[in-house]
Amino acid sequence: MLLAVIAACEIGFWVVLFAGLATRYLLRLRRTSAFILLCVPLVDLILLAATIIDLRNGTTADVTHGLAAAYIGFSVAFGHSMIRWGDRHFAHRFAGGPKPTGKPKYGTARAKYEWREFLKAIIAWAVSCALLLAMIAMVGDSSKTEQLTGWLIRLSAIAGIWSLWPITYTIWPAKPKKVTPAEPARRG
Repeated sequence: MLLAVIAACEIGFWVVLFAGLATRYLLRLRRTSAFILLCVPLVDLILLAATIIDLRNGTTADVTHGLAAAYIGFSVAFGHSMIRWGDRHFAHRFAGGPKPTGKPKYGTARAKYEWREFLKAIIAWAVSCALLLAMIAMVGDSSKTEQLTGWLIRLSAIAGIWSLWPITYTIWPAKPKKVTPAEPARRG
């Protein structure tokens, strides 16, 4: 049941985002659009409420409860940048806005980008772990929350692996590939 709520919330996120941006750029209703976009976090609150209700009803925590906490954490940390991404693309496509730029490819700019993304990942990790610990405390029975403890370990491993990107881009910054002139064709 909770897995269906998670899927519905993911779909809901994109539907609310699209509705807000369509209202802004197609219908030209900026205030209405702002209100709709402010409703995006309600999707996370719905998922949080469903998760708490499920655990309060005595359900033994399983993978879906941990997934719900991870989803909320990543939504909190990355949601705003996803909305900005969608806004830039919508503005370009429907309102004559500038073409969105991609992430930097080389040098210090790329390293800074990777550190910013890693900071978001750490925020996601912290929010997710706080939710998992709150769920564990709320249930109060370690035999019913073993899966949640496993999620703490998984999310910590993901954060550790994610740290490799900014570290490597800092130590070994990406450089543009050197273009060598093509060899002249040989005549034989």
